[in-house]
Amino acid sequence: MKWMAFIIGGVAALALAGCGTAHYRKSADREAARLIAEKTPAVPNMDPNFTIEQKALASLEELPRSEIIEKFLGAENELERDARVLSLEKALALGVNHSRDYQAQKELLYLRALDLALVRHSYTPIFSGAGNTRAQNQPIDVARAIDRAAGTQTSLLEQDTTVVQQYNVSGGGNVGSSILLRSGAQLANSFSIDFLRFLSGDAGLFIRSSLAATLTQPLLRGFGYKVAMENLTQGERNLLYALRDFTQFRKDFAVRIAQSYYGVLGARDAMRNAYQGYQNFLLNAERGRALAKEGRAALADLGQLEQAALSSEGNWISAVRTYRQNLDQFKLLLGLPAKAKIILDDAELTQLKIAHPNILPEDAVSVAFTSRLDLANFRDRKQDVDRQVGIAANALKPRLDLVVSGNVDSKPGSNNPFDLDTSRARGSAGLSMDFALDRKAERNRYRAALIQKEQAARQLELQEDQLRLNVFESWRSLDQAKRNFEISELGVKLAERRVEEQELRAELGKVTGRELVDAQTALIASRNGRTSALVGHTIARLQFWNNMGILFIKENGQWQEVAEAKPN
Repeated sequence: MKWMAFIIGGVAALALAGCGTAHYRKSADREAARLIAEKTPAVPNMDPNFTIEQKALASLEELPRSEIIEKFLGAENELERDARVLSLEKALALGVNHSRDYQAQKELLYLRALDLALVRHSYTPIFSGAGNTRAQNQPIDVARAIDRAAGTQTSLLEQDTTVVQQYNVSGGGNVGSSILLRSGAQLANSFSIDFLRFLSGDAGLFIRSSLAATLTQPLLRGFGYKVAMENLTQGERNLLYALRDFTQFRKDFAVRIAQSYYGVLGARDAMRNAYQGYQNFLLNAERGRALAKEGRAALADLGQLEQAALSSEGNWISAVRTYRQNLDQFKLLLGLPAKAKIILDDAELTQLKIAHPNILPEDAVSVAFTSRLDLANFRDRKQDVDRQVGIAANALKPRLDLVVSGNVDSKPGSNNPFDLDTSRARGSAGLSMDFALDRKAERNRYRAALIQKEQAARQLELQEDQLRLNVFESWRSLDQAKRNFEISELGVKLAERRVEEQELRAELGKVTGRELVDAQTALIASRNGRTSALVGHTIARLQFWNNMGILFIKENGQWQEVAEAKPN
Protein backbone atom coordinates (compact mmCIF):
# COMPACT_ATOMS: atom_id res chain seq x y z
CA MET A 1 0.00 0.00 0.00
CA LYS A 2 1.05 3.55 -0.64
CA TRP A 3 0.83 4.53 3.01
CA MET A 4 3.52 2.00 3.74
CA ALA A 5 5.94 4.20 1.80
CA PHE A 6 5.47 6.88 4.41
CA ILE A 7 6.29 4.49 7.24
CA ILE A 8 9.34 3.20 5.37
CA GLY A 9 10.45 6.79 4.79
CA GLY A 10 10.14 7.47 8.50
CA VAL A 11 12.28 4.46 9.30
CA ALA A 12 14.86 5.69 6.80
CA ALA A 13 14.85 9.10 8.45
CA LEU A 14 15.49 7.48 11.81
CA ALA A 15 18.36 5.51 10.34
CA LEU A 16 19.86 8.70 8.92
CA ALA A 17 19.50 10.39 12.30
CA GLY A 18 21.52 7.58 13.81
CA CYS A 19 24.59 8.20 11.60
CA GLY A 20 27.89 8.01 13.42
CA THR A 21 29.71 11.08 14.69
CA ALA A 22 32.38 10.65 12.00
CA HIS A 23 29.78 11.45 9.35
CA TYR A 24 28.88 14.75 11.00
CA ARG A 25 32.50 15.71 11.53
CA LYS A 26 33.35 15.12 7.88
CA SER A 27 30.24 16.95 6.77
CA ALA A 28 31.15 19.99 8.90
CA ASP A 29 34.75 19.95 7.63
CA ARG A 30 33.66 19.82 4.00
CA GLU A 31 31.23 22.70 4.35
CA ALA A 32 33.62 24.88 6.34
CA ALA A 33 36.41 24.23 3.82
CA ARG A 34 34.08 25.11 0.94
CA LEU A 35 33.02 28.40 2.55
CA ILE A 36 36.61 29.41 3.33
CA ALA A 37 37.75 28.51 -0.19
CA GLU A 38 34.82 30.50 -1.59
CA LYS A 39 35.96 33.71 0.12
CA THR A 40 39.73 33.19 -0.05
CA PRO A 41 40.13 35.02 -3.42
CA ALA A 42 38.69 38.17 -1.82
CA VAL A 43 41.56 38.35 0.73
CA PRO A 44 45.05 39.02 -0.68
CA ASN A 45 47.72 36.60 0.58
CA MET A 46 45.22 34.29 2.29
CA ASP A 47 46.52 30.71 2.49
CA PRO A 48 44.96 29.03 -0.58
CA ASN A 49 45.31 25.55 0.94
CA PHE A 50 43.86 26.28 4.35
CA THR A 51 42.96 23.27 6.45
CA ILE A 52 42.19 22.90 10.12
CA GLU A 53 43.93 19.53 10.28
CA GLN A 54 47.29 19.72 12.03
CA LYS A 55 50.05 17.76 10.40
CA ALA A 56 51.93 15.15 12.35
CA LEU A 57 55.28 16.41 13.56
CA ALA A 58 57.87 15.65 10.91
CA SER A 59 60.91 13.75 12.02
CA LEU A 60 63.82 16.02 12.87
CA GLU A 61 66.11 13.28 11.57
CA GLU A 62 65.69 14.80 8.12
CA LEU A 63 67.55 17.93 9.23
CA PRO A 64 71.36 18.13 8.93
CA ARG A 65 73.33 17.02 11.97
CA SER A 66 75.64 19.35 13.87
CA GLU A 67 79.21 18.09 13.54
CA ILE A 68 81.02 20.71 15.63
CA ILE A 69 80.98 20.84 19.42
CA GLU A 70 81.59 24.44 20.41
CA LYS A 71 83.71 25.13 23.46
CA PHE A 72 81.83 28.30 24.38
CA LEU A 73 78.97 26.16 25.74
CA GLY A 74 81.25 25.07 28.53
CA ALA A 75 79.85 22.23 30.62
CA GLU A 76 76.75 22.11 28.41
CA ASN A 77 78.58 21.51 25.13
CA GLU A 78 77.50 17.84 25.11
CA LEU A 79 73.90 18.99 24.80
CA GLU A 80 74.60 19.92 21.18
CA ARG A 81 76.21 16.64 20.21
CA ASP A 82 74.30 15.19 17.25
CA ALA A 83 71.80 18.08 17.47
CA ARG A 84 69.80 18.94 14.34
CA VAL A 85 70.51 22.27 12.64
CA LEU A 86 67.30 24.22 12.00
CA SER A 87 67.29 26.87 9.29
CA LEU A 88 64.93 29.85 9.40
CA GLU A 89 62.94 28.50 6.45
CA LYS A 90 62.45 25.15 8.20
CA ALA A 91 61.57 26.94 11.43
CA LEU A 92 58.83 28.92 9.68
CA ALA A 93 57.45 25.75 8.11
CA LEU A 94 57.45 23.99 11.48
CA GLY A 95 55.67 26.93 13.06
CA VAL A 96 52.95 26.99 10.41
CA ASN A 97 52.30 23.28 10.81
CA HIS A 98 52.79 22.75 14.54
CA SER A 99 52.62 26.00 16.49
CA ARG A 100 49.89 25.96 19.12
CA ASP A 101 49.13 29.65 18.53
CA TYR A 102 48.89 29.11 14.79
CA GLN A 103 46.55 26.15 15.23
CA ALA A 104 44.35 28.17 17.59
CA GLN A 105 43.99 30.90 14.96
CA LYS A 106 43.05 28.33 12.32
CA GLU A 107 40.39 26.95 14.63
CA LEU A 108 38.94 30.42 15.19
CA LEU A 109 38.59 30.85 11.43
CA TYR A 110 37.05 27.41 11.12
CA LEU A 111 34.45 28.24 13.80
CA ARG A 112 33.49 31.44 11.96
CA ALA A 113 32.94 29.33 8.85
CA LEU A 114 30.64 27.03 10.82
CA ASP A 115 28.73 30.08 12.04
CA LEU A 116 28.12 31.14 8.45
CA ALA A 117 27.09 27.60 7.50
CA LEU A 118 24.38 27.72 10.17
CA VAL A 119 23.19 31.17 9.09
CA ARG A 120 22.96 30.07 5.46
CA HIS A 121 21.09 26.99 6.56
CA SER A 122 18.44 29.15 8.21
CA TYR A 123 17.60 30.65 4.78
CA THR A 124 17.00 27.26 3.18
CA PRO A 125 13.99 24.97 3.64
CA ILE A 126 14.11 23.62 7.18
CA PHE A 127 12.57 20.16 7.41
CA SER A 128 11.17 18.55 10.51
CA GLY A 129 9.46 15.31 11.29
CA ALA A 130 7.98 13.50 14.26
CA GLY A 131 5.89 10.44 14.94
CA ASN A 132 4.36 8.31 17.64
CA THR A 133 2.73 4.93 17.98
CA ARG A 134 0.85 3.24 20.81
CA ALA A 135 -0.60 -0.23 21.41
CA GLN A 136 -3.47 -0.53 23.87
CA ASN A 137 -6.28 -2.74 25.03
CA GLN A 138 -9.68 -1.24 25.83
CA PRO A 139 -12.68 -2.94 27.62
CA ILE A 140 -15.91 -2.57 25.60
CA ASP A 141 -19.49 -3.06 26.91
CA VAL A 142 -21.00 -5.17 24.14
CA ALA A 143 -24.62 -4.18 24.89
CA ARG A 144 -23.80 -0.51 24.86
CA ALA A 145 -21.80 -0.94 21.66
CA ILE A 146 -24.92 -2.60 20.12
CA ASP A 147 -27.08 0.27 21.35
CA ARG A 148 -24.71 2.84 19.79
CA ALA A 149 -24.69 0.92 16.55
CA ALA A 150 -28.51 0.28 16.50
CA GLY A 151 -29.70 3.46 18.15
CA THR A 152 -31.63 1.54 20.90
CA GLN A 153 -31.61 1.62 24.72
CA THR A 154 -32.33 -2.04 25.50
CA SER A 155 -29.16 -2.37 27.54
CA LEU A 156 -30.68 -0.14 30.18
CA LEU A 157 -33.16 -2.92 31.07
CA GLU A 158 -30.49 -5.57 31.51
CA GLN A 159 -28.83 -6.23 34.81
CA ASP A 160 -25.68 -7.85 33.46
CA THR A 161 -23.21 -6.54 30.96
CA THR A 162 -20.91 -8.39 28.67
CA VAL A 163 -17.45 -6.85 28.43
CA VAL A 164 -14.82 -7.84 25.88
CA GLN A 165 -11.24 -6.59 25.40
CA GLN A 166 -10.54 -4.69 22.19
CA TYR A 167 -6.85 -4.52 21.12
CA ASN A 168 -5.62 -1.82 18.75
CA VAL A 169 -2.55 0.06 17.58
CA SER A 170 -2.72 3.81 16.96
CA GLY A 171 -0.23 6.40 16.00
CA GLY A 172 0.62 9.26 13.78
CA GLY A 173 3.37 11.23 12.19
CA ASN A 174 4.05 14.48 10.48
CA VAL A 175 6.64 16.06 8.29
CA GLY A 176 6.96 19.73 7.64
CA SER A 177 9.17 22.42 6.25
CA SER A 178 9.58 26.14 6.60
CA ILE A 179 11.56 28.72 4.68
CA LEU A 180 12.33 32.39 5.14
CA LEU A 181 11.86 34.29 1.90
CA ARG A 182 13.84 37.35 0.85
CA SER A 183 10.82 39.59 1.33
CA GLY A 184 10.72 38.62 4.99
CA ALA A 185 7.83 36.19 4.46
CA GLN A 186 7.73 32.88 6.31
CA LEU A 187 6.29 29.92 4.41
CA ALA A 188 5.46 26.83 6.46
CA ASN A 189 3.76 23.62 5.38
CA SER A 190 3.09 20.26 6.96
CA PHE A 191 1.70 16.84 6.12
CA SER A 192 0.31 14.75 8.99
CA ILE A 193 -1.08 11.23 9.20
CA ASP A 194 -3.07 9.53 11.98
CA PHE A 195 -3.92 5.83 11.87
CA LEU A 196 -5.82 3.31 13.99
CA ARG A 197 -5.51 -0.45 13.54
CA PHE A 198 -7.83 -2.89 15.34
CA LEU A 199 -6.14 -6.18 16.15
CA SER A 200 -9.11 -8.17 17.47
CA GLY A 201 -12.76 -8.58 16.60
CA ASP A 202 -13.50 -6.93 13.30
CA ALA A 203 -9.89 -6.01 12.52
CA GLY A 204 -9.63 -2.95 10.37
CA LEU A 205 -7.41 -0.01 9.47
CA PHE A 206 -8.49 3.61 9.56
CA ILE A 207 -6.21 6.40 8.23
CA ARG A 208 -6.66 10.16 8.16
CA SER A 209 -4.19 12.69 6.73
CA SER A 210 -4.02 16.44 6.25
CA LEU A 211 -1.91 18.79 4.14
CA ALA A 212 -1.59 22.39 5.37
CA ALA A 213 0.39 25.50 4.41
CA THR A 214 0.70 28.99 5.88
CA LEU A 215 2.33 32.11 4.41
CA THR A 216 3.06 35.02 6.73
CA GLN A 217 4.23 38.19 4.98
CA PRO A 218 5.24 41.19 7.12
CA LEU A 219 4.00 44.46 5.61
CA LEU A 220 5.63 46.94 8.00
CA ARG A 221 7.91 45.62 10.73
CA GLY A 222 10.25 42.97 9.30
CA PHE A 223 9.39 43.80 5.67
CA GLY A 224 11.99 43.98 2.95
CA TYR A 225 15.14 42.34 1.69
CA LYS A 226 17.58 44.27 3.89
CA VAL A 227 15.76 43.40 7.10
CA ALA A 228 15.04 39.80 6.18
CA MET A 229 18.57 39.07 4.97
CA GLU A 230 20.46 40.99 7.65
CA ASN A 231 21.62 37.89 9.53
CA LEU A 232 22.95 36.36 6.33
CA THR A 233 24.61 39.62 5.27
CA GLN A 234 26.36 39.94 8.63
CA GLY A 235 27.33 36.27 8.67
CA GLU A 236 28.95 36.55 5.23
CA ARG A 237 30.88 39.64 6.28
CA ASN A 238 31.97 38.10 9.59
CA LEU A 239 33.68 35.25 7.76
CA LEU A 240 35.41 37.76 5.48
CA TYR A 241 36.66 39.62 8.56
CA ALA A 242 37.90 36.36 10.06
CA LEU A 243 39.86 35.57 6.89
CA ARG A 244 41.48 39.00 6.98
CA ASP A 245 42.34 38.59 10.65
CA PHE A 246 43.90 35.19 9.99
CA THR A 247 45.90 36.53 7.05
CA GLN A 248 47.17 39.39 9.18
CA PHE A 249 48.07 36.87 11.87
CA ARG A 250 50.16 34.94 9.32
CA LYS A 251 52.18 38.10 8.65
CA ASP A 252 52.58 38.88 12.35
CA PHE A 253 53.51 35.26 13.03
CA ALA A 254 56.28 35.27 10.41
CA VAL A 255 57.77 38.42 11.93
CA ARG A 256 57.46 36.90 15.39
CA ILE A 257 59.25 33.71 14.33
CA ALA A 258 62.01 35.68 12.63
CA GLN A 259 62.44 37.93 15.64
CA SER A 260 62.66 34.96 17.99
CA TYR A 261 64.96 33.02 15.64
CA TYR A 262 67.42 35.88 15.30
CA GLY A 263 67.07 36.57 19.00
CA VAL A 264 68.34 33.05 19.74
CA LEU A 265 71.21 33.50 17.29
CA GLY A 266 71.99 36.87 18.85
CA ALA A 267 72.09 35.26 22.29
CA ARG A 268 74.37 32.56 20.91
CA ASP A 269 76.67 35.17 19.42
CA ALA A 270 76.70 37.06 22.73
CA MET A 271 77.62 33.79 24.44
CA ARG A 272 80.44 33.27 21.96
CA ASN A 273 81.72 36.81 22.49
CA ALA A 274 81.51 36.42 26.26
CA TYR A 275 83.52 33.19 26.07
CA GLN A 276 86.17 34.76 23.85
CA GLY A 277 86.35 37.72 26.19
CA TYR A 278 86.74 35.39 29.15
CA GLN A 279 89.59 33.54 27.42
CA ASN A 280 91.29 36.86 26.62
CA PHE A 281 90.96 37.97 30.24
CA LEU A 282 92.52 34.68 31.36
CA LEU A 283 95.46 35.28 29.02
CA ASN A 284 95.81 38.84 30.23
CA ALA A 285 95.78 37.70 33.84
CA GLU A 286 98.38 35.03 33.10
CA ARG A 287 100.57 37.55 31.33
CA GLY A 288 100.08 40.01 34.18
CA ARG A 289 101.25 37.41 36.69
CA ALA A 290 104.37 36.80 34.62
CA LEU A 291 105.11 40.54 34.38
CA ALA A 292 104.44 41.02 38.09
CA LYS A 293 106.83 38.15 38.87
CA GLU A 294 109.50 39.97 36.87
CA GLY A 295 108.65 43.23 38.60
CA ARG A 296 107.42 44.83 35.40
CA ALA A 297 103.76 45.18 36.51
CA ALA A 298 102.18 46.44 39.70
CA LEU A 299 100.26 44.02 41.90
CA ALA A 300 97.27 46.38 41.75
CA ASP A 301 97.15 46.00 37.96
CA LEU A 302 97.40 42.23 38.33
CA GLY A 303 94.49 42.30 40.79
CA GLN A 304 92.39 44.22 38.31
CA LEU A 305 93.13 41.68 35.58
CA GLU A 306 92.31 38.72 37.80
CA GLN A 307 89.12 40.38 39.04
CA ALA A 308 88.10 41.15 35.44
CA ALA A 309 88.68 37.48 34.54
CA LEU A 310 86.33 36.39 37.32
CA SER A 311 83.74 38.94 36.28
CA SER A 312 83.94 37.88 32.62
CA GLU A 313 83.50 34.26 33.66
CA GLY A 314 80.27 35.21 35.43
CA ASN A 315 79.11 37.11 32.34
CA TRP A 316 79.85 34.10 30.17
CA ILE A 317 77.92 31.72 32.45
CA SER A 318 75.00 34.14 32.43
CA ALA A 319 75.15 34.34 28.62
CA VAL A 320 75.01 30.54 28.37
CA ARG A 321 71.92 30.49 30.59
CA THR A 322 70.23 33.24 28.54
CA TYR A 323 70.92 31.38 25.31
CA ARG A 324 69.49 28.12 26.63
CA GLN A 325 66.37 29.89 27.88
CA ASN A 326 65.83 31.64 24.53
CA LEU A 327 66.28 28.37 22.64
CA ASP A 328 63.80 26.53 24.89
CA GLN A 329 61.21 29.30 24.46
CA PHE A 330 61.72 29.15 20.70
CA LYS A 331 60.95 25.43 20.72
CA LEU A 332 57.66 26.11 22.48
CA LEU A 333 56.81 28.81 19.97
CA LEU A 334 57.27 26.35 17.10
CA GLY A 335 55.30 23.64 18.87
CA LEU A 336 58.33 21.37 19.25
CA PRO A 337 58.82 19.19 22.34
CA ALA A 338 60.98 20.84 24.98
CA LYS A 339 63.35 17.87 24.77
CA ALA A 340 63.91 18.33 21.01
CA LYS A 341 67.64 18.46 20.31
CA ILE A 342 68.11 21.34 17.89
CA ILE A 343 70.38 24.30 17.28
CA LEU A 344 69.84 27.20 14.93
CA ASP A 345 71.95 27.81 11.85
CA ASP A 346 74.69 30.39 12.49
CA ALA A 347 74.88 30.95 8.74
CA GLU A 348 71.52 32.74 8.91
CA LEU A 349 73.17 35.44 11.01
CA THR A 350 76.21 35.84 8.80
CA GLN A 351 74.00 36.11 5.71
CA LEU A 352 72.11 39.12 7.05
CA LYS A 353 72.70 42.38 5.29
CA ILE A 354 71.39 45.90 5.43
CA ALA A 355 68.66 46.20 2.76
CA HIS A 356 67.17 49.61 3.39
CA PRO A 357 63.90 50.44 1.60
CA ASN A 358 63.78 53.60 -0.47
CA ILE A 359 60.37 55.08 0.29
CA LEU A 360 59.15 58.26 1.94
CA PRO A 361 57.03 58.03 5.10
CA GLU A 362 53.98 59.68 3.50
CA ASP A 363 54.14 57.26 0.58
CA ALA A 364 54.38 54.37 3.03
CA VAL A 365 51.23 55.62 4.78
CA SER A 366 49.38 55.77 1.45
CA VAL A 367 50.33 52.17 0.75
CA ALA A 368 49.21 51.12 4.24
CA PHE A 369 45.81 52.80 3.85
CA THR A 370 45.24 50.71 0.73
CA SER A 371 46.76 47.41 1.85
CA ARG A 372 46.18 46.93 5.58
CA LEU A 373 43.60 44.21 6.15
CA ASP A 374 42.71 45.25 9.69
CA LEU A 375 41.93 48.77 8.46
CA ALA A 376 39.65 47.26 5.82
CA ASN A 377 37.81 45.45 8.62
CA PHE A 378 37.30 48.69 10.54
CA ARG A 379 35.89 50.35 7.43
CA ASP A 380 33.52 47.48 6.74
CA ARG A 381 32.40 47.27 10.37
CA LYS A 382 31.44 50.93 10.19
CA GLN A 383 29.15 49.98 7.30
CA ASP A 384 27.70 47.21 9.48
CA VAL A 385 26.84 49.71 12.19
CA ASP A 386 25.29 52.07 9.62
CA ARG A 387 23.13 49.20 8.43
CA GLN A 388 22.07 48.37 11.98
CA VAL A 389 20.57 51.84 12.34
CA GLY A 390 18.12 51.02 9.55
CA ILE A 391 17.30 47.65 11.11
CA ALA A 392 16.62 49.30 14.48
CA ALA A 393 14.42 51.95 12.81
CA ASN A 394 12.37 49.20 11.15
CA ALA A 395 11.80 47.59 14.54
CA LEU A 396 10.00 50.76 15.67
CA LYS A 397 7.17 50.12 13.21
CA PRO A 398 4.02 48.28 14.27
CA ARG A 399 3.61 44.68 13.20
CA LEU A 400 1.21 44.16 10.34
CA ASP A 401 1.34 40.75 8.68
CA LEU A 402 -0.61 39.26 5.83
CA VAL A 403 -1.47 35.67 6.75
CA VAL A 404 -2.65 33.23 4.08
CA SER A 405 -3.32 29.62 5.01
CA GLY A 406 -5.00 26.55 3.60
CA ASN A 407 -5.35 22.84 4.24
CA VAL A 408 -6.90 19.78 2.67
CA ASP A 409 -7.76 16.44 4.32
CA SER A 410 -7.79 12.93 2.94
CA LYS A 411 -11.04 11.47 1.62
CA PRO A 412 -13.23 9.93 4.34
CA GLY A 413 -13.15 6.15 4.36
CA SER A 414 -10.01 5.98 2.23
CA ASN A 415 -7.01 4.21 3.64
CA ASN A 416 -4.67 5.94 1.21
CA PRO A 417 -3.17 8.96 3.07
CA PHE A 418 -2.22 10.58 -0.23
CA ASP A 419 -5.76 10.44 -1.60
CA LEU A 420 -6.63 14.05 -0.74
CA ASP A 421 -10.14 15.39 -1.12
CA THR A 422 -9.50 18.64 -2.95
CA SER A 423 -13.20 19.38 -3.09
CA ARG A 424 -13.09 19.88 0.70
CA ALA A 425 -10.02 22.12 0.71
CA ARG A 426 -10.20 25.12 3.02
CA GLY A 427 -8.37 28.41 2.93
CA SER A 428 -8.24 31.76 4.64
CA ALA A 429 -6.52 35.12 4.31
CA GLY A 430 -6.30 37.99 6.72
CA LEU A 431 -4.23 40.52 8.55
CA SER A 432 -2.51 40.08 11.87
CA MET A 433 -1.73 43.30 13.73
CA ASP A 434 0.22 44.23 16.82
CA PHE A 435 0.32 47.94 17.51
CA ALA A 436 2.99 47.36 20.18
CA LEU A 437 2.11 50.39 22.22
CA ASP A 438 5.16 49.82 24.43
CA ARG A 439 8.18 50.90 22.37
CA LYS A 440 10.67 51.44 25.19
CA ALA A 441 13.02 48.54 24.30
CA GLU A 442 12.88 49.33 20.56
CA ARG A 443 13.47 53.02 21.26
CA ASN A 444 16.54 52.21 23.35
CA ARG A 445 17.96 49.88 20.71
CA TYR A 446 17.49 52.52 18.02
CA ARG A 447 19.20 55.20 20.09
CA ALA A 448 22.00 52.77 20.96
CA ALA A 449 22.46 52.06 17.24
CA LEU A 450 22.86 55.78 16.55
CA ILE A 451 25.46 56.05 19.31
CA GLN A 452 27.31 52.98 17.98
CA LYS A 453 27.34 54.59 14.55
CA GLU A 454 29.09 57.65 15.95
CA GLN A 455 31.47 55.45 17.93
CA ALA A 456 32.36 53.43 14.82
CA ALA A 457 33.16 56.62 12.92
CA ARG A 458 35.45 57.79 15.71
CA GLN A 459 37.04 54.35 15.99
CA LEU A 460 37.79 54.30 12.28
CA GLU A 461 39.30 57.77 12.47
CA LEU A 462 41.40 56.71 15.46
CA GLN A 463 42.55 53.56 13.67
CA GLU A 464 43.64 55.54 10.64
CA ASP A 465 45.57 57.99 12.82
CA GLN A 466 47.10 55.14 14.79
CA LEU A 467 48.14 53.40 11.59
CA ARG A 468 49.72 56.59 10.32
CA LEU A 469 51.71 56.93 13.54
CA ASN A 470 52.73 53.27 13.48
CA VAL A 471 54.06 53.57 9.94
CA PHE A 472 55.94 56.77 10.80
CA GLU A 473 57.37 55.16 13.94
CA SER A 474 58.42 51.99 12.12
CA TRP A 475 60.06 54.10 9.39
CA ARG A 476 61.99 56.06 12.04
CA SER A 477 62.93 52.83 13.83
CA LEU A 478 64.21 51.38 10.58
CA ASP A 479 66.21 54.48 9.79
CA GLN A 480 67.64 54.49 13.31
CA ALA A 481 68.48 50.79 13.05
CA LYS A 482 70.45 51.49 9.88
CA ARG A 483 72.40 54.25 11.59
CA ASN A 484 72.97 52.07 14.67
CA PHE A 485 74.52 49.38 12.49
CA GLU A 486 76.82 51.87 10.78
CA ILE A 487 77.93 53.19 14.16
CA SER A 488 78.42 49.67 15.54
CA GLU A 489 80.60 48.73 12.55
CA LEU A 490 82.88 51.68 13.29
CA GLY A 491 82.76 50.81 16.99
CA VAL A 492 83.99 47.25 16.39
CA LYS A 493 86.89 48.45 14.25
CA LEU A 494 87.91 51.03 16.84
CA ALA A 495 87.62 48.50 19.67
CA GLU A 496 89.72 45.94 17.81
CA ARG A 497 92.48 48.49 17.15
CA ARG A 498 92.31 49.58 20.76
CA VAL A 499 92.73 46.03 22.04
CA GLU A 500 95.64 45.38 19.66
CA GLU A 501 97.35 48.52 20.87
CA GLN A 502 96.83 47.75 24.55
CA GLU A 503 98.07 44.18 24.13
CA LEU A 504 101.26 45.40 22.46
CA ARG A 505 101.79 47.89 25.27
CA ALA A 506 101.05 45.18 27.83
CA GLU A 507 103.84 43.02 26.43
CA LEU A 508 106.17 45.97 27.01
CA GLY A 509 104.78 46.53 30.48
CA LYS A 510 103.52 50.01 29.54
CA VAL A 511 99.80 49.61 30.19
CA THR A 512 97.73 49.49 33.36
CA GLY A 513 95.32 46.71 34.17
CA ARG A 514 92.37 49.09 33.98
CA GLU A 515 93.22 50.18 30.42
CA LEU A 516 93.48 46.59 29.20
CA VAL A 517 90.25 45.56 30.96
CA ASP A 518 88.38 48.51 29.51
CA ALA A 519 89.62 47.76 26.00
CA GLN A 520 88.58 44.09 26.18
CA THR A 521 85.19 44.95 27.67
CA ALA A 522 84.58 47.56 24.96
CA LEU A 523 85.38 45.01 22.25
CA ILE A 524 82.89 42.50 23.60
CA ALA A 525 80.20 45.17 23.92
CA SER A 526 80.83 46.51 20.41
CA ARG A 527 80.60 43.04 18.82
CA ASN A 528 77.36 42.34 20.66
CA GLY A 529 76.10 45.75 19.60
CA ARG A 530 76.90 45.09 15.93
CA THR A 531 75.01 41.79 15.98
CA SER A 532 72.09 43.42 17.78
CA ALA A 533 72.01 46.29 15.29
CA LEU A 534 72.08 43.94 12.29
CA VAL A 535 69.27 41.82 13.69
CA GLY A 536 67.39 44.95 14.75
CA HIS A 537 67.49 46.36 11.24
CA THR A 538 66.25 43.09 9.74
CA ILE A 539 63.31 42.89 12.15
CA ALA A 540 62.57 46.59 11.75
CA ARG A 541 62.46 46.13 7.98
CA LEU A 542 60.04 43.21 8.25
CA GLN A 543 57.87 45.15 10.71
CA PHE A 544 57.91 48.15 8.37
CA TRP A 545 56.64 46.03 5.48
CA ASN A 546 54.10 44.47 7.80
CA ASN A 547 52.83 47.86 9.01
CA MET A 548 52.44 48.87 5.38
CA GLY A 549 50.41 45.70 4.75
CA ILE A 550 52.66 44.43 1.96
CA LEU A 551 54.58 41.65 3.70
CA PHE A 552 53.74 38.67 1.48
CA ILE A 553 53.75 35.29 3.19
CA LYS A 554 54.20 32.06 1.24
CA GLU A 555 52.41 28.80 2.03
CA ASN A 556 55.37 27.52 4.05
CA GLY A 557 55.35 30.66 6.22
CA GLN A 558 58.43 32.17 4.56
CA TRP A 559 58.12 35.83 3.61
CA GLN A 560 58.94 37.29 0.25
CA GLU A 561 61.19 40.32 0.32
CA VAL A 562 59.66 43.50 -1.09
CA ALA A 563 61.85 44.95 -3.78
CA GLU A 564 59.96 48.22 -4.12
CA ALA A 565 56.71 49.69 -2.85
CA LYS A 566 54.89 52.61 -4.43
CA PRO A 567 51.65 54.33 -3.46
CA ASN A 568 48.70 53.89 -5.79
